[in-house]
Amino acid sequence: MTQGEIQARALADLDGVRHRFFTRHGGVSAGLYSSLNCGYGSGDSPDNVRENRSRAAAAFGLAETDLLTLHQIHSAEVLTVGAERWTSPGAPKADALVTDRTGVVLGVMAADCAPVLLADPEARVIGAAHAGWRGALGGVVEAAISTMERLGARRERVRAVVGPCIGRNSYEVGPEFPAPFLAQDDANSAFFRAAPRAGHFFFDLAGYLVQRLARAGVAASATGHDTLTGGDDFFSYRRNTLNGIRDYGRGLSAIALEG
Repeated sequence: MTQGEIQARALADLDGVRHRFFTRHGGVSAGLYSSLNCGYGSGDSPDNVRENRSRAAAAFGLAETDLLTLHQIHSAEVLTVGAERWTSPGAPKADALVTDRTGVVLGVMAADCAPVLLADPEARVIGAAHAGWRGALGGVVEAAISTMERLGARRERVRAVVGPCIGRNSYEVGPEFPAPFLAQDDANSAFFRAAPRAGHFFFDLAGYLVQRLARAGVAASATGHDTLTGGDDFFSYRRNTLNGIRDYGRGLSAIALEG
């Protein structure tokens, strides 16, 4: 493992499964996008993004064309990857991917939202989900699990890890934010605490996702990295916004089955 990669033991210990939560290190982009920016939705040079994605795919022994990502829309939409391939830009709109195929890398982008990687090594079924607060609340991880089950996975065997995302001491939200979470379950109040600004709260996105995964019957953990405070290692939409910067790089998290 290099400076440009984070691995979680819960997934690294699984036979036949490879994963990476990539940091911003190890790419060719410069300045605002330095250096492993893998998002075509940024203002970075497409050639730089393509090279960065090629380097990420190479960590799995595969080509850039084998790395599949999505046009993420903060939904609970899930795509099952079979023999088809697509290119980015122009990827289909959804927020999670699952497959039982080798020779493909499932990837999601994030810059404060939570990447979630999932695997059932016995069934040889994997998944990757992009979970911002809307997707998390809307059930994207549960939708990914259900789709994995249709390929033969069993949720009691699935292991899931929530990757680097905005941390519970960084994610300040307004007074209207907790309402839909509390309407879903009063117990979700545990994921909010008062912020210094009157009427504002800090929200624990990773903790909320780990609980939802656990309630779905899946063993789950989080890497614990905070993208907002970890400026040397992670891209962050909110950090750039707070600094008056309009664009931002996108970090990649990815998972694949070994052939």
